[in-house]
Amino acid sequence: MAVTATDPLKIILAILLPPVGVFLEVGLTAHFWLNLLLTLLGYIPGIIHALWVILKH
Repeated sequence: MAVTATDPLKIILAILLPPVGVFLEVGLTAHFWLNLLLTLLGYIPGIIHALWVILKH
């Protein structure tokens, strides 16, 4: 897992607006849509998923 210079920005966005952080990491893929759904259903699950996607990739 390589850490890039944009990872801190993505992590901050994942906490404030989880779908934006996921979008910057993977684009309009299934992870983005799942994160959008999780964020709408509950903010905390959206944050957890966003952080998982960002730190995994």
